[in-house]
Amino acid sequence: QVQLVESGGGLVQAGGSQRLSCAASRSIFNLNAMAWYRQAPGKQRELVARITSAGTTNYADSVTGRFSISRDNTKNTLYLQMNSLKPEDTAAYYCSAGQIYGSNWLYWGQGTQVTVSS
Repeated sequence: QVQLVESGGGLVQAGGSQRLSCAASRSIFNLNAMAWYRQAPGKQRELVARITSAGTTNYADSVTGRFSISRDNTKNTLYLQMNSLKPEDTAAYYCSAGQIYGSNWLYWGQGTQVTVSS
């Protein structure tokens, strides 16, 4: 069992930056993949960024070039660096770990709110 705890959310102005962290309760070294999802009010949860154990990354088109996902296996932590934030990035952000297939993951965090003001 892995517990995931997100942090780093809050209020930021448009154009600003923020870094989210997701701390895992045990080693994430052997997890096949980890990811960040987000869900805005009235919308479905969507994949923001994903990283495999080999370091391969992929991003949603809406954040490509602005967001960067990384993982530090020594600290059991996943990160999401968000730059050039836009009001439409406002959402609850969730980390996930251990991909089964598609949007089915073994573990989910409780989420952290990011609000971007215009």
